[in-house]
Amino acid sequence: MASLTTLSIAGARDGLRAREFSALELTQAHLAAMAGARRLNAYITETPEHAISQAAESDARLARGEARPLEGIPLGIKDLFCTKGVLTTAGSHILDGFHPPYESTVTANLWRDGAVMLGKTNMDEFAMGSSNITSYYGPALSPWRRPGSAADLVPGGSSGGSAAAVAAGLCLGATGTDTGGSIRQPASFCGIVGLKPTYGRCSRLGIVAFASSLDQAGPLARNVRDCAILLRSMAGHDPLDSTSVDRPVPDYEAMMGRGAKGLRIGVPKQYRVDGMPSEIETLWRQGIDWLKAAGATVRDIDLPHTKYALPTYYIVAPAEASSNLARYDGVRYGLRVPGASIDEMYELTRAAGFGAEVKRRVMIGTYVLSAGYYDAYYLKAQQVRSLIARDFATAFESVDLVLAPTAPSAAFAIGEKMDDPIAMYLNDVFTVPANLAGLPAISVPAGLSADGLPLGLQLIGRAFEEDMVLAAAKTIEDAAGFSHGPGGAR
Repeated sequence: MASLTTLSIAGARDGLRAREFSALELTQAHLAAMAGARRLNAYITETPEHAISQAAESDARLARGEARPLEGIPLGIKDLFCTKGVLTTAGSHILDGFHPPYESTVTANLWRDGAVMLGKTNMDEFAMGSSNITSYYGPALSPWRRPGSAADLVPGGSSGGSAAAVAAGLCLGATGTDTGGSIRQPASFCGIVGLKPTYGRCSRLGIVAFASSLDQAGPLARNVRDCAILLRSMAGHDPLDSTSVDRPVPDYEAMMGRGAKGLRIGVPKQYRVDGMPSEIETLWRQGIDWLKAAGATVRDIDLPHTKYALPTYYIVAPAEASSNLARYDGVRYGLRVPGASIDEMYELTRAAGFGAEVKRRVMIGTYVLSAGYYDAYYLKAQQVRSLIARDFATAFESVDLVLAPTAPSAAFAIGEKMDDPIAMYLNDVFTVPANLAGLPAISVPAGLSADGLPLGLQLIGRAFEEDMVLAAAKTIEDAAGFSHGPGGAR
């Protein structure tokens, strides 16, 4: 059954409906693959009994001719999504033993459409990181290696477990969240596709919050079509989430055939950062040529406030994290470290429960929100954020999409940058602006580095125009013909 783990979601969907294999066989093949690849640490919690039960229900529906859109499709769920009765940790010690009494809206939508949950994937603690090394449960490892090297590589973060699981054949697709690039950057590092939808397209209800004005759920999969299939199920208005937008959800898969002909593509000159490897620049130019060959026109655009995006993000995001993480105090759920007083219990619980990166960001956030500094830092950052969003709005008056690299490098080895927080933060230099502006963006694998590792190209679109983003991404995917996998050609 090993071949079942190499299928696309679309291929598995067709095979299940044609009765070429059963949902149970498909699920068992993935559970076996997971058992054989535990060194990757892609999953925090495996849910085999739950998966087999869901697969059996899918087989019964398939037999009755009542297949739902994702009937029998086995998925990995980032451990940031609350799953009723299933351990949900956000990669943190402070949520030890937390079994949510309710389901996140995104995962409820997936189960409504027939998907099967294989388990909860590893992630940076509270989604704070670009490498998956801040997880309390240990780092997830990329299934990729540099040729001739035994060094373990990071899968990117924070959705690193999801990306590693998809790339390694441990699920057909996975959920992720993207606050500053946490879907797109690991997708680029692992040679898969990752889509961050428009802010408000997917409900945030039941997603453990990092930065509420930035967090957005999205899919990771092996190709653009599969991301389109997953997004249709994940998206939709949620009256219980005030940031969820009440707009129809298109059939993204059906709309991908439009291609890139007639589209106007913008290339932001500010994304050519100092020290960017020449291979990233070369791939970027190749992407331009692919889109031109498909009938698009390409022009340079100006996004003048891009240089302020990272510092703005690293004020806004920690500030919101400081507020959101105040709820973890040992009183109601998760870890509790007893103390002589309630204040001491708070202090001991939070000291033991949070890792170094989370503590760093909470302290930064508390500082920028404190009396005397709120106006100088947080308020100013929000003003600059508005300017960044206005830059995109102005650019989209003359172009339809923006093309840029996804990340400034290929994946790096475990430990290479972990002692330098600033170097880690720079991984988000190309992805953060789309989050600050709330725009949809996708990463597509487009080539290999000199070390034989995946490199991604990114497309950014207007709000709620995921259909156009996906159509152009499919054009790049077809032109690139990326057929490489962790073990060679796939």
